[in-house]
Amino acid sequence: MRGAVKGGAGPVGAGPRGDGPAMIVIGIGSNLALRPYRSPAETARAGLAALAAPDLAVVRCSPWYRSAPVPASDQPWFANAAAVVATPLDPAALLARLLAHELEFGRVRGARNAARTLDLDLLDYDGRIVESASLTLPHPRLHQRRFVLAPLCDLAPDWRHPLLGLTATALLAALPAGQTVERDDAPPAAATGGDCG
Repeated sequence: MRGAVKGGAGPVGAGPRGDGPAMIVIGIGSNLALRPYRSPAETARAGLAALAAPDLAVVRCSPWYRSAPVPASDQPWFANAAAVVATPLDPAALLARLLAHELEFGRVRGARNAARTLDLDLLDYDGRIVESASLTLPHPRLHQRRFVLAPLCDLAPDWRHPLLGLTATALLAALPAGQTVERDDAPPAAATGGDCG
């Protein structure tokens, strides 16, 4: 779950918790396919695999899920996962990288909660608490979203919310009924590649 950046960037600096490399968690989602990918699931997997760079590595990835849109709508269902990444980038620079990567994968920002080819959220950066015009950490809605908490529990069930003090497992158990999330055990297509297919 914790480790050095692959590809030559060297070890990640110790995070605010002071117990080793920073634990940085991102969320991945898609409910529109981007050609040549055949589905949102393939698009999301490919988007995560293509995120790798000399200064950014995907260290570990959760299983993949299918989830109904939140808030409820007639949009297609989403493919979702969570991943731990390693990087020397600071939170603002990492968020900028994620947003740029979304654009590379065809994301068009229009109406709030619109369908999208790729959605990359910075969920937590080693427990840092940030509130600025462009970045809020931890992600302000992660504790309310089953499609975030289910994969996060697979990835790091003892992860603790920096503000609420509750673990991912406790947050998931406390959610009210009504958000439909299903494990997607379909094997990935070979074309997507990556360790988190």
